[in-house]
Amino acid sequence: MTLSRRNFLKGSVATAIAANGLTLFPAGKVFASDTITIPSATHYGPFKAVVKSGTLIGVQPINDVDPFPTEMLTKGVLSRTYSDTRIKYPMVRKSLLEDPLGDHNPHLRGKEPFVRVDWDTAIALTAFCIARTVEKHGNEALFSSSYGGWSHCGVNRPQTLQGRFFNLIGGQSICAGDYSAGASEVILPHVIGDMEVYSPQTAWEIVEKNTEAVLFIGCDPWKTNRVEFRVADHSMQKHWEAFKAKGIKFISINPQQTQTDKAVGSEMINIRPNTDTALFTAMSYHLYKTGQHDKAYIDKYTVGFDKYLAYLIGDEDGVAKTPEWAEEITGLPAAKIKELAELCVTKRTQIAAGWALQRADHGEMIHWSIINFAAIAGKIGKPGEGAGFSWHYGNGGMPASGKRMPIGLSQGRNPITKTCPVVMVSDMLKNPGKAYTRDGSNLTLPKAKLIYNAGNNLLSHQQDTNELINALNDNIDTIICHEPWWCATAKYSDIVLPTTTTLERDDISSGGTYSNNKIYAMRQVIEPVGESLDDYEIFSRLAFMFNVHKEFTDGKTMYQHVKASYEASDATEDFKTFWQNGITHVSTPDAANSFVRHGDFYADPDKNPLHTPSGKIELYSETLAGFKAKDCPPMPQWIPPFEWLGNAKKGQVHVLSPHPWMRLHSQMANADVNSYESVDGRQIVLINKQDAAERGVKDGDVVEVYNERGTLLAGARITDEAMPGVIYIHEGAWLQLDSKGRCNSGSINMLTSSQPTSGLAQATSANTCLAYFKKCTDAETPNQAYMPPKIVKSDFKVDIWSLQLGKRLKAVAAEQGPAQSPGEKLFYGSCTLCHAAPHPSDFTYKQWKGITNSMFPRAGLNEKDRKLVLDFLKDNAKK
Repeated sequence: MTLSRRNFLKGSVATAIAANGLTLFPAGKVFASDTITIPSATHYGPFKAVVKSGTLIGVQPINDVDPFPTEMLTKGVLSRTYSDTRIKYPMVRKSLLEDPLGDHNPHLRGKEPFVRVDWDTAIALTAFCIARTVEKHGNEALFSSSYGGWSHCGVNRPQTLQGRFFNLIGGQSICAGDYSAGASEVILPHVIGDMEVYSPQTAWEIVEKNTEAVLFIGCDPWKTNRVEFRVADHSMQKHWEAFKAKGIKFISINPQQTQTDKAVGSEMINIRPNTDTALFTAMSYHLYKTGQHDKAYIDKYTVGFDKYLAYLIGDEDGVAKTPEWAEEITGLPAAKIKELAELCVTKRTQIAAGWALQRADHGEMIHWSIINFAAIAGKIGKPGEGAGFSWHYGNGGMPASGKRMPIGLSQGRNPITKTCPVVMVSDMLKNPGKAYTRDGSNLTLPKAKLIYNAGNNLLSHQQDTNELINALNDNIDTIICHEPWWCATAKYSDIVLPTTTTLERDDISSGGTYSNNKIYAMRQVIEPVGESLDDYEIFSRLAFMFNVHKEFTDGKTMYQHVKASYEASDATEDFKTFWQNGITHVSTPDAANSFVRHGDFYADPDKNPLHTPSGKIELYSETLAGFKAKDCPPMPQWIPPFEWLGNAKKGQVHVLSPHPWMRLHSQMANADVNSYESVDGRQIVLINKQDAAERGVKDGDVVEVYNERGTLLAGARITDEAMPGVIYIHEGAWLQLDSKGRCNSGSINMLTSSQPTSGLAQATSANTCLAYFKKCTDAETPNQAYMPPKIVKSDFKVDIWSLQLGKRLKAVAAEQGPAQSPGEKLFYGSCTLCHAAPHPSDFTYKQWKGITNSMFPRAGLNEKDRKLVLDFLKDNAKK
């Protein structure tokens, strides 16, 4: 069954929905007495669930909070709740079930059927696999791939609960960094004293009053602000519209015209992918050569200009980084490069750069080169000017309340310090114990034997899918997965524990990644589908098996934890009123409307230094020079990527994998709204008319895209919005391999490389990718990625006694560590929701002080709490 024709679960649920009407209910609609509305919230926005006789029949947006609700909320949430991809019962892959003590035939993952089991058997087998791994290999061998935290928007996310459980039984190896902004989050604290990519932006009011031009660089806020890590409220459109109405000039440097560009009328400048560093290097050169650089600003606010200048004028390599030099690399005329540079010094210009730029080979260089240019132009810290790296996320310029938000359960400190950069997972599996470097530290990869995956689709976001599958099958004994839907990761697991969706559990969240001006009740809307359990209950049962139940639960239900979390926030309404209404507002001080990114530093750099070694913007970093990291020089330099249009073979195109329009990564791929992203059920590939004509491809054709790493089939969408030589395949399609090993669904990571950006960040280079494409004439079947796997009955009954659980669990029982300090609880409870909890020793105390400038407002900590966390970090940071 193709995606466009997928229906809801057959039977009584579908009948009830059809009978009661699957429609979008207006905000003010009044319902009959047999129909109730229940407030809740998701990544896609706040809403009221419309429930009739226990069945969800619609989603009602809250327009006074969310003025632009998306179809992901109004249609997608309901569609995926009753999708036929729901996992309704605990499942175990046949080989593991029938011989838990023997060979699990890992090569049959993704091919072998599953067997339904009861929860007692599923928990027993899960506990057995964990205990046996620790018994044979130690806790380091337990590897958490649950890095994302995007499974739902509550404070008690699956990966947080997983960290809490495993840290109570001796710890687990974890991921380091992230896919979103992995290169910049490592290098920018050295450059400007903050991660920047996760930082509040200059307030909207300041931009509207002061900015004359906005320069988008690989940035599409109209699309990417549709979702948030917490609860999206879509407040940014009205501000961008006001900017346009005022006459602010918009320029977009991008290989593709974006939704934002259409909305604000951007002047388009198509650039070759992965060459932005060369562009801004040449722009810096032009300002210096023409005497338009701000010498006074450079002297007062930066260090290292002399060394960077030597690179610009070619003292090191004999090549001056002129606009003519950059023209050959970027494909942009030298005259346009000069024009851009001069625009930025003659007009009050706000540079808005996206995260996608740095997901490329040598990705550390691009955002740094933008900062260097903005500093040489004398812009950073001035009202409505400078460089910002989060305009496309979290409503960027929203003023921050500075109030304390609800805090989730603390993960606690992980006794295992081994980490694996997310992009190196396959490398870790193939080369356990391998030495590597990251941010100046010499480290070794974990020796993983068990993968635990809660709330994350590993086989969707990890680059080079074929490499990953082979590495998992060759090296991992057991894969355990918590998941509501049969995504690829569930299908390639050994034990699958069905979890509830956000509509089937209680939690709490806050609104505005940066603003923190609302708190949302995430109330349970319907009963769990099938026998699914929430993650808190699953880990509570495992904690009971490992004799840490009291420590894990603190003797409370999840509802009690939610209530305590709310009451510890700065909300003023009582909990009963809040829980009934579903939302409470938190006031924002008027001063927040005057916030200027790095404004205090610009006003007085001596009194308000940056948290860099020099206290200034580091155009050249002596610290990084000392690291001598492979492929990462101590200043931003143009280094040709391992794949780009400059070394493409005949017929190759550059493949980019932007965020989809109607998904959150792979979420919503199994919902009806994904039809926006598909042609006949397959992921779309955007192709320029000229490239399509040369290969005989027409709109709607099935296209085969391939390189030496893999092959996928996608549906052609012909466009003149993408420049020639570049095709676009949105990330997040689910995986389904045909008999030839091609992904029949269009999953982009069949093509992408797992090569890290450099020895500094070890981040993803997914947007450095070349491939060929042609019309496909031998597709075997419609896309089957959104169908459940084969499930069979088995008369085999697991002999629980043969697993010797009591003996094994007793043997691996971990000693409880010292009680957590108040600051440690806050750090692991509120500052580590996104991705795996970092170790305090990941950064120096000075770096932490810079990073927490943005982290604390995002986490919603008040001044007292911030001091407690900083005291903890001071004692435990990298020395």
